[in-house]
Amino acid sequence: IIRLQDFLKETTASNWDIIVHKFEPGQPYRNLFRQIRSTFSKWPDKDICIILDVSKKHLRSVLKQAQQVEMMTVRNKYIVTSLDLHTIDLEDFQYSRANITGFKIVETESVLYEELLNETNYRLLRWKENTIDSLSTSSAMLYDAVVLFSKALQDLDNGKYVEKFPVISCDDISKGTDGTSIINYMKSNKILGLTGLVHFDGQGFRSSFSLDILQLSKQGLKKIGAILPGRYLNITDIIEPEVTNQYSLEHRKYVITTILNKPFTMLKNSPRQLSGNERYEGFTIDLIEELSKVLHFSYEIREVADKKYGVEIDKEIGIWNGMVGEVLSGTADMAIADLTITSTREQVLDFTLPFMHTGISILFKKPTEKVKSLFSFLSPFSAEVWLFVMAAFLGVSFVLFLVGRLSPYEWDNINPCRQEEKIEENCFTLLNSMWFTIASLMQQGCEISPRSSSTRTAAGIWYFFTLIMISSYTANLAAFLTIEKVVYPIESAKDLAKQTKIKYGCLAGGSTKTFFESSTISTFRKMKEFMDKHPEVLMESNERGKEEVYKGNYAYLMESASIQFLTERECNLTQIGGLLDHKGYGIGTKKGNVALSAWLSTGILKLQEEGVLHTLKERWWKQKRGGGKCVEKPSGSVRELGLGHVGGVFVVLLVGVLLAAAIGFLEFLWKYRRYSSSQDNIKKLMVKDIRFALTCSSSVKEVHRFKRRKLESSQSTMADVNDIKFGSSDFSSRNTGLSIKQ
Repeated sequence: IIRLQDFLKETTASNWDIIVHKFEPGQPYRNLFRQIRSTFSKWPDKDICIILDVSKKHLRSVLKQAQQVEMMTVRNKYIVTSLDLHTIDLEDFQYSRANITGFKIVETESVLYEELLNETNYRLLRWKENTIDSLSTSSAMLYDAVVLFSKALQDLDNGKYVEKFPVISCDDISKGTDGTSIINYMKSNKILGLTGLVHFDGQGFRSSFSLDILQLSKQGLKKIGAILPGRYLNITDIIEPEVTNQYSLEHRKYVITTILNKPFTMLKNSPRQLSGNERYEGFTIDLIEELSKVLHFSYEIREVADKKYGVEIDKEIGIWNGMVGEVLSGTADMAIADLTITSTREQVLDFTLPFMHTGISILFKKPTEKVKSLFSFLSPFSAEVWLFVMAAFLGVSFVLFLVGRLSPYEWDNINPCRQEEKIEENCFTLLNSMWFTIASLMQQGCEISPRSSSTRTAAGIWYFFTLIMISSYTANLAAFLTIEKVVYPIESAKDLAKQTKIKYGCLAGGSTKTFFESSTISTFRKMKEFMDKHPEVLMESNERGKEEVYKGNYAYLMESASIQFLTERECNLTQIGGLLDHKGYGIGTKKGNVALSAWLSTGILKLQEEGVLHTLKERWWKQKRGGGKCVEKPSGSVRELGLGHVGGVFVVLLVGVLLAAAIGFLEFLWKYRRYSSSQDNIKKLMVKDIRFALTCSSSVKEVHRFKRRKLESSQSTMADVNDIKFGSSDFSSRNTGLSIKQ
């Protein structure tokens, strides 16, 4: 009982239920193990945890008799207090599937240990005795004690001359003169011996020592961690047990550690005093409740003591804080929150499948001033389109002018009442052509109208072009005028890294900070250096980060899932840019507890297939706690129309203009072929008219008179007319109009 008093105090403080049994000398141990098995038969789903405080001499016999009564199964977990577990042959128990854990203080991997073991076996062979495979703990401690005593004697001899020590009997009351000095030297000295660092504190106790934690596997004992000075537990590896179909979570109770963070875990708003699990609500609380219904287990929720998620605070000895640290230490069985699955955490924890996917993004305050511009009416089209419209306007105007001069049907007699008049006039001057084109573009009337097929073709194509362009412009202008465009000073993480006016930070001691510390991308490295130089930008909680964002000129880097929750309720906040990375939230369990994480992953998959996870997210993001308050209005999302959107209209216009030019030229040729005269004179006049049309110098020209070819119809009303001029047959059907003589 004296040896167990510290353990009994711990069980009382932790409310553990324990039963103490004593091995009676001379009695077989099997009876006691049968009694223990009978007691636990009432709870077939619970593990049987046994602490064996047995000397090295009887340890193997105790384990062997436990195996004989079927107490070496997967349900049985043994902790052996003897520090000589490594010296015992455990081959018979390696495949029993029982969890046998022990401790070792001897540094069996050291060079000193190997040298001493070889020297010992060499002497045993010389004495014709059996060799040994390992040194016992007592032998190692005795060796370290002798070495420390020898060093103390050397230090004493260096300090003063020691002639000889008096011979003193243990039964005598007299004492030596240098005993106190030797003890003081032993207390102050440090040596690195077979049992590690040997050093005594002021009380004369060896408090600064380490114990290796051993676990039996199929390959023998394996080191899975250590108890470090200061009572730090560092688990580096776990022997993974075989997962069988018989393993189930039914009727098991688990301790769950979590952290308060909206909307994952929150305290309920209730007028009455709440206790236990009913104090909490949120996405992860509903998730674990749904999992408990599917897998039939019970649970107890506890808040993490230090309000941290979990980072490695001491990489040399592997100490973690937060929820990760509580799972590692055994304070909790699993951690469920917005706990990010990272490579460093996966080295010490087993994670389930992600129940939610997320990534790092930027939380920022919306600007209060909207962008205003005097020339916003130009916004519907890009600058490139405006240039092409201007070019089309000038091009069509020139084509109308040129085709009108070339076509004989666009030339009118100045005085229609005098048929013998030798002067004709064209109303499609350059200015009139531009006026006609701009009037059509502005959808206004014009006193000028085309008469020939060529000019009408060009005008029709231009009407089609203006119809499409005006419709597109009007539709896009309406969208631009009804939508307020907001311009943010930053658009991405790269913009943040380039400037210093807007400060930025993240949660101190979280996976976001770890992401920047481990990133090799230059932009993220630069951001990490900025945060290191300005530690004030690192926040102790996401709530504190949100408050800094509201103050202005601060961007907070956090998971997009939390940003979506905030922007549904905080209408002045927004998410900037996309995701910097892609990761997921998972449930963390103790390393090696494969069955637990496997069952939880199965439950998560089932909830996902049934749509429960989607329902939970809709409930806590868009419905509960003020969700749906901020309906996102379209903001600056209308794009100006570029050439790629309306380029086809310009192609149609170009084809139509070329067609009009071709028709105009055919009209010109056809008119000359109707009159008989010398072919040389006809050609000369055609060349002369073409040059006149291309010179663009005047809108008035002299009429050419020819003898007409023999008419095919003798009944023509104009057969007796010998002298004909161009365009005279069209006078009856034309309007004289208003033309400007140049």
